[in-house]
Amino acid sequence: LSNSQQAIAFIEKQAEQLLPSNYWPNVNPVIFLQNLRDNVEAPLNIHEGLNTNFCAYAAMSYLPLHFDPLGYVSFMIKLYRDGKALYGKEYFEPSREVRLAAGTLSFKGELDIRPADQLWFLSLADHFKGYLNLFDKHYNAGDENRLWASVNFTKFNRMIRRLFNFSVSAVGSDLFRPGIRDIYEYLHERLRTGTVGLFVNNMDLYKKNHTHLRIGIPTHFIILVDIEEVDDKIAITYWDYGFRTRQLLSEKFLKQLIFGIAHIKVKKADEK
Repeated sequence: LSNSQQAIAFIEKQAEQLLPSNYWPNVNPVIFLQNLRDNVEAPLNIHEGLNTNFCAYAAMSYLPLHFDPLGYVSFMIKLYRDGKALYGKEYFEPSREVRLAAGTLSFKGELDIRPADQLWFLSLADHFKGYLNLFDKHYNAGDENRLWASVNFTKFNRMIRRLFNFSVSAVGSDLFRPGIRDIYEYLHERLRTGTVGLFVNNMDLYKKNHTHLRIGIPTHFIILVDIEEVDDKIAITYWDYGFRTRQLLSEKFLKQLIFGIAHIKVKKADEK
């Protein structure tokens, strides 16, 4: 694990020698490094973009940016320079279509001007596959909005285990809510000992642009930051879309909202 000062020092060292990449022709090296620096200095600002299916990759990014930013920026700079790189247990070599697309995504709000984030999200979606991606395995223009970029709950947990020095214990699924009697106590206890990722029905949480049907299935990943009891309600604070949000919910509504809970902890020295 590392800290933000180490990551910033590494980025500054690269600033004098990082040349335009032959592998990522639409990603300017100066803007690329500035994007990485912004992520390290303000990790809560990372944004999946409007009308994309990048939410799981953005939520997952909370982990390296808070606990190992040097590992994250080292991987990103090597991937930019060489077109391939190792991260954790995974070897990345993004497809030509992905490499050409990074830096060109538009009409995605904040993501339009963050080419490093485009490179990161596209590379993750290109590399990791789950059952939702079976019918759309190869990137075509616009696939960031389609099933190609989608993430189910098992895939989300697998990405964390494979990339980072974290263990993940998970309850819930893509279709069935976890059978937890006291949801407040369960979440409160897990926040005390690790990071908590939630797989939620975002149409219940709030209306999103990237889906138009009010369906009772989970479609969105958020990071739970805090939880407290307020009278007969539960107040949750969560990270999503580049900022924190606090909402006051009934216990029944909170249970209805959540389909998956991932309890994420830094591995101990004796854990593989």
